[in-house]
Amino acid sequence: MIRYNIISTGSKGNATVIEEKILIDCGVPFKALKSVCDELKLVLLTHIHSDHFNRTTIKRLAQERPTLRFACCRWLVPPLINCGVERRNIDVLDFDVMYGYGICNIIPFYLPHNVPNCGYKLHFADVGKMVYATDCSNLNGVFAKGYDLYMIEANHIEAEIEQKIKQKRVDGLYAYEVQARRNHLSKEQADDWLYKNMGPNSIYIYMHCHQD
Repeated sequence: MIRYNIISTGSKGNATVIEEKILIDCGVPFKALKSVCDELKLVLLTHIHSDHFNRTTIKRLAQERPTLRFACCRWLVPPLINCGVERRNIDVLDFDVMYGYGICNIIPFYLPHNVPNCGYKLHFADVGKMVYATDCSNLNGVFAKGYDLYMIEANHIEAEIEQKIKQKRVDGLYAYEVQARRNHLSKEQADDWLYKNMGPNSIYIYMHCHQD
């Protein structure tokens, strides 16, 4: 079984530690990572939004752990360098290519969002396979059949968000839920995708659930 530690998920910050060695997303204050920082071998980053990419924390990580590796797609390389991460410590990844890290093999894949974004598949030799995907309007073209662990966004329930949008329009209020509906995966979308991909022994965790 793949071990995971969800330090935070949602619009207030995202950071998940896998097998005590891999940090996916870094959108929390450094103090939230202090107890896990020393064991980290790799940081996987997805996109530039501050709840996933906390510049102050990344800068502190690079200072505290000068040999720590960061892996991301090309759009995050300049921001990482601006945070003080040495270029030699950054691995630039391409979609749908498998990269070997010893700990596991990693495959980044495209996720549609309002900024460039990716998800990750992690293949471990001994504990199984997992997939991580948040902040996306859909999972079209993403396949992960029979994985052991699914960490998938389920941001909102469609009927509830429609009702909130309708009520705010009646009240003459700004409905930020319109953007959430457009740029984030609903629970219904997540469930449909999970149903098509999960095996009988798979485990799933809803990520990035909406909070009022």
